[in-house]
Amino acid sequence: MKTLLATDGSPEATNALRIATRLLRRAGNEFHVLCVAPEFYQQQPEAKKKTARLRAEYERRIIRETKAILERAQGTLREEGVEASTRSASGSPARVIVNLAGEYNVTVLGATSKYDKTRPGIGSVASRVVEHAPGVVLIARELTAGSTLRILACVDGSSASESALSALIKYFNYGSAEITLIHVVETPWVNLGLDRDWLTESEASREEYRPELEMEGELKVEAEDVVESARELLTRHGLSVTTLVEDGNPATVIMGQADTGEYDFILVGATGASDAKHAMLGSVSAKVAAQAPCSVIVVKDEV
Repeated sequence: MKTLLATDGSPEATNALRIATRLLRRAGNEFHVLCVAPEFYQQQPEAKKKTARLRAEYERRIIRETKAILERAQGTLREEGVEASTRSASGSPARVIVNLAGEYNVTVLGATSKYDKTRPGIGSVASRVVEHAPGVVLIARELTAGSTLRILACVDGSSASESALSALIKYFNYGSAEITLIHVVETPWVNLGLDRDWLTESEASREEYRPELEMEGELKVEAEDVVESARELLTRHGLSVTTLVEDGNPATVIMGQADTGEYDFILVGATGASDAKHAMLGSVSAKVAAQAPCSVIVVKDEV
């Protein structure tokens, strides 16, 4: 197992390092800390000689700063009992991290950085990494103070959500964690902006509404099968599991549960089944990663 820990020296990134040491398995895990320095950029046209001097000064300074950031990161990890090697690069942080992510099983970064605090929930680097990086991406936020991890695992029966459960088992310290499996049934009227109440008993008796009722029934039966299959998988590994089946907009329901459940992290697949009976979990994962009050683990297929 190999883990890439991205840092820019910010408090958010430093906190992400500590969170990763608690959530990720250590035995057989090779930790690498990465710091990406922005490339030299000259806004105003200058003489070649002056530009060369400015570039050289910038490179000397950025090398010192990068070294200091990586040394502090190693010190933080040692405090948590983890030894890590270091990597450095220059360029676009998001592009570098995405390109390197394929070499690792898990990529870890903070929700925001010292360079980008313009978004309330997630920075531009984290957003692009979630969207484009392969494998498993952990967007780290503060854990709860509880001694037992509380996990909200989103399942929809897709290969992505199956990969997410596999990643949890292979890479994370689930231990005595309390896991809530949630499946959100996206009923036919959700995409029309309608609530379930629009279908009154008198309307339900009309011929034109029977296909919607039949689909709703099929979706509910399928949802029970999905969560039961996931529950059986996790209980075989000794995990404590509860299940929830809700209907509505997937992102809204998941975020509502996250806001009230005091979870340490949300586990979500990065893509979902695309037929008429499923939400596109891929788009949901981006919304959850951006807005969640806790850490989010986004898993692509074939982890």
